[in-house]
Amino acid sequence: MELHSKHQVAIVWVMMFLPAALCYSYGFTPSRATYYSGHGNPRGACGYGYYGITANNGRVAAVSSSLWRGGAGCGACYQVRCKNPRLCNSYGTTVVAADYGEGDRTDLILSPSAWADLGRNPGASQELKKYGVVDIEYRRVPCRFAGYNVRIKIHESSRYPDYLALVIQYVPGMSDVTAVEIYQNDRREWRPMRRAYGAVFDIVGAPHGPLMLRLQFSGRTGWVQSTKSAIPGDWKIGASYDSQVHV
Repeated sequence: MELHSKHQVAIVWVMMFLPAALCYSYGFTPSRATYYSGHGNPRGACGYGYYGITANNGRVAAVSSSLWRGGAGCGACYQVRCKNPRLCNSYGTTVVAADYGEGDRTDLILSPSAWADLGRNPGASQELKKYGVVDIEYRRVPCRFAGYNVRIKIHESSRYPDYLALVIQYVPGMSDVTAVEIYQNDRREWRPMRRAYGAVFDIVGAPHGPLMLRLQFSGRTGWVQSTKSAIPGDWKIGASYDSQVHV
């Protein structure tokens, strides 16, 4: 009788907790999300400027420290879907990590357009706004942008020609940029750039002339070098360039 009772208890426990386990999908991480109002912050922690508001048609998010990863997580793409079956659609939305932000036990703070994508219809999206915070699940997905190469921008803090700061605007696929080096022609050596913050890398005493780059990516060994000069010798503050680095 005692053994039979233990089996009964085990069966009841499984019946109680199995539905909760099944409500989240394989490969997704359960969490919570909220949203911000307005048009976002052009001084976001990734250093993207206004690109951090308009990227991915404005479907962007501020992410928690676990996804931020000291700035290496800037530019990562995530599929996010909420778990209210009455209000939420089955796919959700895809967002780009463009800022750092912590909410009420949340991993993502979505832009208004990304939040609206979660709903089954416009009415459901409006009702979701009243919740403020919702249960979600998310997973990292490949970023898909026009072009194949890593795109860079000369950050506004740069001072031509000696101080160069650049922003890794986007990286196709699912790799993070972990390090950047720049080639100094007169010394014939690679010099490391510092991760200043977020996706911004800088160097004091920048080499002159057309500049070649090489990058390290998460999940890969060694460096990936630009196929030709990525930055012209007369680089302009605010200009964007193809890095000539293929992921």
